[in-house]
Amino acid sequence: MEPLSPLWTPSAARLAETRLTSFFDHLKLTRRVTLASYDELHQWSVTSAPSFWTEIWAFSRVQGDRGTRAVADLDRMPGARFFPDAALNFSENVLRGRGNAPAILATAESGAERTISHDELLEDVMRAAQALRNAGVVAGDRIAAVTANVPEAIVGVLAAAAIGAVWSSCSPDFGVQGILDRFGQIAPRVLITVDGYRYGGKSFDCLEKVGTALKSLPSVQLVVVVPFEGGGDAQQIPGAVLWDDWLGTETAELIFERRPFDHPLYILYSSGTTGVPKCIVHGAGGTLIQHLKEHQLHCDIRPGDRVFYFTTCGWMMWNWLVTVLASGATIVLYDGSPFHPDGNRLFDLADSAGITLLGVSAKYIDSVRKAGLRPRDTHSLASVRTITSTGSPLSAESFQFVYDAIKTDVHLASMSGGTDIVSCFVGGNPNGAVWAGEIQGPGLGMDVDVYDDNGRSLANTPGELVCRSPFPSMPVGFWNDQSGSKYHTAYFDRFPNVWCHGDWVSRTAHGGFIVFGRSDATLNPGGVRIGTAEIYRQVEQLPEVIESLAVGQQWEGDERIVLFVRLQPGLTLNDEMRQRISDRVRQQTTPRHVPARIVQVQDLPRTKSGKIVELAVRQIIHGRTVGNREALANPEALELFRDLPALQR
Repeated sequence: MEPLSPLWTPSAARLAETRLTSFFDHLKLTRRVTLASYDELHQWSVTSAPSFWTEIWAFSRVQGDRGTRAVADLDRMPGARFFPDAALNFSENVLRGRGNAPAILATAESGAERTISHDELLEDVMRAAQALRNAGVVAGDRIAAVTANVPEAIVGVLAAAAIGAVWSSCSPDFGVQGILDRFGQIAPRVLITVDGYRYGGKSFDCLEKVGTALKSLPSVQLVVVVPFEGGGDAQQIPGAVLWDDWLGTETAELIFERRPFDHPLYILYSSGTTGVPKCIVHGAGGTLIQHLKEHQLHCDIRPGDRVFYFTTCGWMMWNWLVTVLASGATIVLYDGSPFHPDGNRLFDLADSAGITLLGVSAKYIDSVRKAGLRPRDTHSLASVRTITSTGSPLSAESFQFVYDAIKTDVHLASMSGGTDIVSCFVGGNPNGAVWAGEIQGPGLGMDVDVYDDNGRSLANTPGELVCRSPFPSMPVGFWNDQSGSKYHTAYFDRFPNVWCHGDWVSRTAHGGFIVFGRSDATLNPGGVRIGTAEIYRQVEQLPEVIESLAVGQQWEGDERIVLFVRLQPGLTLNDEMRQRISDRVRQQTTPRHVPARIVQVQDLPRTKSGKIVELAVRQIIHGRTVGNREALANPEALELFRDLPALQR
């Protein structure tokens, strides 16, 4: 049943203070535009896109030469160019802070803590940029990193961007083939790596596998080792140099080299669970201005805030986090397990670091709920003003859990976008109401809609998430895709001149969105499309179920739903539990949602960022080969799904 009232609405005092309210006032002065609501602002932002993005540049005080045009070829998608006459430098914008106030607060799972001031960060970036120049790195060269979530990674990316080099990173839990599948495509000139990392109380060495990978990366001319876990010997990699030795003492003045708006900043990668990952190139200007908009207007990040996201350096949320420095906020880093030694770890950090924005995944919130924790009873959380959630759909029950068990007066901003755009299509509105199970609305400047298979707009009916107009953080392109054909095929083949993102979503009566999962993983029994999240939401409310995964199995000329469940330790799936699962799904959704088969498994395969991989499981149960297992955090889990007797009848 749909809730009768929202879970949260901002107070009048809070409304008066948000950056979004300030932006409304800004538009009155600069454009003489008076807008009465977020919906009106969104409509103006897409119908007056050149004016909107010009005002975002001004409001967020982007440093650079803006040029005369805000956008060229706005009717082409792809093909539109934002600020085609502009010149800027990403690092110049991010490194605005000065003085002894903290720029970075870093905590490791071991408990080690570090504080880096704005002045210290600037000096380290100066030294790193000079060291890159001394190594012969020039604009356009690639800097690759196999790194934990440590301050040196932020120093590295800002040094690279300062001189126009292109940064690409992955988390240190990638194996040799996973590293090669990514960096082998982009021919990096420099490789930065940690010596090891810690997770769940265990230490892991990185240098052996990095050394093996380097044998197949002939482009690498310099290897820099960051001592982090301390267990590895850098000398086992011939010619490698330790981070501090590489930086040296040379602190030549840092000259930020301003380059075109679309100059490459990052190379990010698709999950790679169905083939070699796509190398997605993002431009400096589009990334910067999109993040500034999201941080300030959607997440209400203000100068002096302390912003945390639980992420690795292989997930786009790390790139998103780096940019918060440009809004005058402090970055809070954590590397390790969020449940070590227990599920209070991140809430402890929120209190000790004074976090104002606590960023986590939907799966994390669900895990806290299933662990029986009530942080509001054990922690202050007084500083936390915003909680953001992304990575997978956040269920209505998890929304309610946040307000019941974590904090009552908090803006819960569920977001959805992706690596493809290094940002979000839909997300939070700090001036609006939060309804259970709903992302609040479309992002400003994002012409989001829901289409049926024939490209017709849908209301209150699930369909494809699309964006009908260009936006600045569209990829510059794919690496080594000179014709642009792979890029076009990925997003624009389905609906001409419209970005089709591949999410199965619906609009709500409140103007929000519900994400049901990836459209390529949508179930199709009897020709009716069903989002997997609809099933997960019901099944995972049962206390016995830790998590679940649903796929469609081709069977007798149709498709039937197969549900795999991971149960609490010591439990075995029996007929009574199967019936309770089926009954709950039938009662809370429709009979078509009820799985034809329910099977217990000991683990579910997931990507490095924690997303379960439905497509790989579907491949396995149909006897097909799953390529690029290195993209998975636990590829051995795939074997649990091969040749299951329950699926042969």
